[in-house]
Amino acid sequence: MNENFLIDPSTIHITKLFPTPVAALVVPDHENLNKDLKEIILRRSHEKVGASHSNEGGWQSSEDFPEWSGPAGETLIAFGQQFVNHLSAVLTPEHGLVNANLQWTLSAWANINYKGHSNSLHGHPGSYWSGVYWVDDGKDETPSNTGGELVFHDPRGLMPTLLNPALRMKIEGCLSAGLSPSVKPSSGTFLIFPSWFLYAVDRYQGSGSRKSVAVNFAV
Repeated sequence: MNENFLIDPSTIHITKLFPTPVAALVVPDHENLNKDLKEIILRRSHEKVGASHSNEGGWQSSEDFPEWSGPAGETLIAFGQQFVNHLSAVLTPEHGLVNANLQWTLSAWANINYKGHSNSLHGHPGSYWSGVYWVDDGKDETPSNTGGELVFHDPRGLMPTLLNPALRMKIEGCLSAGLSPSVKPSSGTFLIFPSWFLYAVDRYQGSGSRKSVAVNFAV
């Protein structure tokens, strides 16, 4: 048997099944929007006692952000509605998949993490899309040390790395199998992902504060 077959990699057909999207989009004119949101969120944190859910320390508002965030909050929520519509489609009997133009039911809340605060592993049952908007990423002059990243856990668990932790699939988009990729906060960026996707927020280590708005979208 000849074991020296010459394989042309370009002839290999690969189908990537069950990909999980994490979509990021920078909000236009976010500098002015964030200036207003920072003041509104900070003022609210002084007026209301924070809730306790996945947050380990820090302050988290109740899920009524649209009711007290004024025009700035209204702008952010409207942007989020458009964002998830662009990421969604509706399956119809007559026309198959059509673009979504839905008025999503949502809940939203604000978060402030100070030094040493984090969020434990969690998901958002009852929603379809979830998102986070970074009002202030809290980066210091040495941003690599501020932490606060979103860490996503592979929904397939550790299975891809149990046989040999050093072994990787040499296929674009598959290198993170069995691992926990992270996304660094960036002021002005809106991140959207499926609500069932389990994630945590690493401990914030900056000297300031990390402010964000979280949103769940349901139909």
